[in-house]
Amino acid sequence: MKTFTYTIKDELGIHARPAGLLAKKAKELDSEITITKGEKTVGATKLMALMGLGVKCGDTITVNVSGVDEENAEKAMKEFLEANL
Repeated sequence: MKTFTYTIKDELGIHARPAGLLAKKAKELDSEITITKGEKTVGATKLMALMGLGVKCGDTITVNVSGVDEENAEKAMKEFLEANL
């Protein structure tokens, strides 16, 4: 399992558009990806759950990646977050 943290830079946090893009990206990967903020952990492929985390600008999330392509999935998620959030 791979784990990394990321601090959200987008002024609006994880709202509908980036949450949809994040879920779409996670569905493209073969690994299971979860996002954690505080006490809540949700699957990265679940749009409404991602939005329900209430992630705002400046919040730090923890991303967990486990599965057959976790090396590539971790890299892809880092690149996605840096480019979009």
